[in-house]
Amino acid sequence: MPHTVPACPQCGLENTYPDGTSYVCPDCAHEWPQVADTPESDASDAGDGVVRDANGNPLADGDAVILVKDLKVKGSSSTLKKGTKIKGIRLVDGADGHNVDCKTDLGSMLLKSEFLKKA
Repeated sequence: MPHTVPACPQCGLENTYPDGTSYVCPDCAHEWPQVADTPESDASDAGDGVVRDANGNPLADGDAVILVKDLKVKGSSSTLKKGTKIKGIRLVDGADGHNVDCKTDLGSMLLKSEFLKKA
């Protein structure tokens, strides 16, 4: 049975191709690993209430995290820079996926865990 390349999980288009150990979507530039997750990790990633960082590591209250990309602060001309370390996070059930409450140099704000990595 021939191995088929899956459609992009980001944009849904089928113009994807394998590149090393990842699949790449040239339309939206999304990359994801070729290896299928084990059923155990599928269960832990799918709505069990565990907040995970950009690398899939679980986060907990009080952890220190680092931003993995520049983030524009809504309603302000300020930007949180990539590499900024944030200490003492608090996990919350925020609207629109904003699940990390923290204090930065720009004040208290909610961030999405997908833009953070555990320090």
